[in-house]
Amino acid sequence: MIIGVPKEIKTNENRVALTPAGVMEFVRRGHHVYIQSTAGDGSGFPNEEYISAGAKILPTIEEVYAIAEMIIKVKEPIEAEYKLIKPNQLLFTYFHFASYEPLTKAMIASNAICLAYETVEASDRSLPLLVPMSEVAGRMAIQQGAKFLEKPQQGRGVLLGGVPGVPPAKVLILGGGVVGTQAAKMAAGLGAIVTILDVSLKRLRYLSDVMPANVITMYSNEYTIRRLIKNHDLIVGAVLIPGAKAPNLITREMLKDMRPVQSL
Repeated sequence: MIIGVPKEIKTNENRVALTPAGVMEFVRRGHHVYIQSTAGDGSGFPNEEYISAGAKILPTIEEVYAIAEMIIKVKEPIEAEYKLIKPNQLLFTYFHFASYEPLTKAMIASNAICLAYETVEASDRSLPLLVPMSEVAGRMAIQQGAKFLEKPQQGRGVLLGGVPGVPPAKVLILGGGVVGTQAAKMAAGLGAIVTILDVSLKRLRYLSDVMPANVITMYSNEYTIRRLIKNHDLIVGAVLIPGAKAPNLITREMLKDMRPVQSL
């Protein structure tokens, strides 16, 4: 098979879909891999490493799409790429069709074969290609949340772990799946008081067993969410409905009940 890896052109996307190690595995099995020049720079993989692994470098994104039978990407194609996609070409990437109808219609019109990472399931119905991204998202949520609680970022001036004489921050996590679990680990590790909400009692029992003492589990419903957002400093949305858009559990009207920046 001829495999093409274009450079990601979505704003602020620095990842690359295939590492030099992955290239080597494909080449060993008789496939041909074409990488767009500088596609790996944002992830620390220069052209030379891909060449050493057996890939061929092409200078433009147009050439990669033109030659490839399968395109491997990180993010969904954006509008500038739609015209490059060929009928029956296999596109393997995160699509998230449920969140953007124009993309769905464009891919139908292209007659391409679209395989979405986020829908690939293992035999136990887990999502092996989505899990690593969810782990990153959960941990990054706390890292970013801690930053935006700082006064220079127009936050409330709250330190997640507190200091002697000052109580730690309260973190509310909506959803006890992979994202929520990783977020809870990070927040709890920094010393925050963490509350995880979920609608699965089985999952809540599991989390109650494995999480440290500063993590509280509660059953999720609108009443509980409305009550808790009034006294929590950081809220993380971590609900996943496979193949569908995540629900908005907190409305704009509910945001008014959160602590204002100027309060202490």
